[in-house]
Amino acid sequence: MKALIEGILKFQKEAFPQRTDLFKHLSTTQHPGTLFITCSDSRVIPELLTQQEPGELFVIRNAGNIVPSYGPAPGGVSATVEYAVAVLGVTDIVICGHSDCGAMTAISSCKCMDHLPAVAGWLQHAESAKVINQSRKHASDADRLSSMVRENVIAQLSNLQTHPSVRLAQQQGQLNLHGWVYDIETGSVEALNGATNQFVSLAEHPETCAHCSTPINAVA
Repeated sequence: MKALIEGILKFQKEAFPQRTDLFKHLSTTQHPGTLFITCSDSRVIPELLTQQEPGELFVIRNAGNIVPSYGPAPGGVSATVEYAVAVLGVTDIVICGHSDCGAMTAISSCKCMDHLPAVAGWLQHAESAKVINQSRKHASDADRLSSMVRENVIAQLSNLQTHPSVRLAQQQGQLNLHGWVYDIETGSVEALNGATNQFVSLAEHPETCAHCSTPINAVA
């Protein structure tokens, strides 16, 4: 806790004064362009990874970067997705998985989670990815986990498209969906190519998109 308090004091003394005008503007409004959905893992920091300033990302974080399918009793993730799309008008949604994910490790290794009933219930939303991943042969446990992380991103993108606000925005040509996998050790990011259903290097293919309604401006 001491480190957090020291961090607050450093923020107030150093970081905040450098962005006084920005925070003054953000005090009454926000217009993020992207909804970024990723894992709660402490090693994954969306703003650091994407080098974005306050106000530029609307973020959802949970175990396994999961988006439950839309249903009769929508929860906090569904409400946040709906608000981001229907109220804030984000033009892009990124679902970002990552290497060495604890949630995906538990699923891929069929780890018993009887002592974690809430976690076990939550990870049921990744069941379709689990079934597909288990049907394939893997060279090693590491390969099985890597595949599970990617299958989960694909599955959560499918779940995301069951949300009415998302489907409507897509049909109106106002929303692009992206699937990323971040490697913690190397800092590299792979992106899902919706046309081939394969993950490719985002650095080499910056225009890559999972489900695009509008053109992506390639980064040089």
